[in-house]
Formats: sequence, structure tokens, C-alpha cells
Amino acid sequence: MLFDIIGGRENQLHWVLDVSFKEDTCRGCQGYSAENRTVMRHIAVNLLSQEKTAKVGIENKRLKAGWDNRYLETVLSCFNIAPS
Repeated sequence: MLFDIIGGRENQLHWVLDVSFKEDTCRGCQGYSAENRTVMRHIAVNLLSQEKTAKVGIENKRLKAGWDNRYLETVLSCFNIAPS
């Protein structure tokens, strides 16, 4: 049962990354670039998921953040870093 839940989340994340970021067609594979891009995509998906003002999907939020600097600032403000 737990594996089904975890597997479902992994499949959902893979689907979001593939549809929103076209991850399966990306060909950057020199050095650590594939791993670095994956980390950045995961951060972007997490930030876009936390942002609740736009009632659209992840792909449209990503596009909107690329077009509208104010919306990009809204998305990036979801990235809270606690002072050390």
C-alpha cells in the first residue's frame, strides 16, 4: 500500500516534469548538467506548486513567470529561507 502511494507520487512528479518542462526530450548530458537541471526543475515545481494566486496548472504558471516579472517575484517569494 505504501509503495503504491510513493509510486503514484513519483509517477505524478515525472508526468509534471515531462509535460511542463519537456524533461524527456532534454539532451544536456555533459558532466553534471543533467543532475543540476533535474534539481533546478524540482525546485521550480515545488515553488510553482506552493504559489496559489494563479488558478492554472504548473506549465501555465511556468510560462506566466517567464512573461511577467511581478508574477515571477510572487513565485520566488514562496522560497522562504530561515536565517541561520
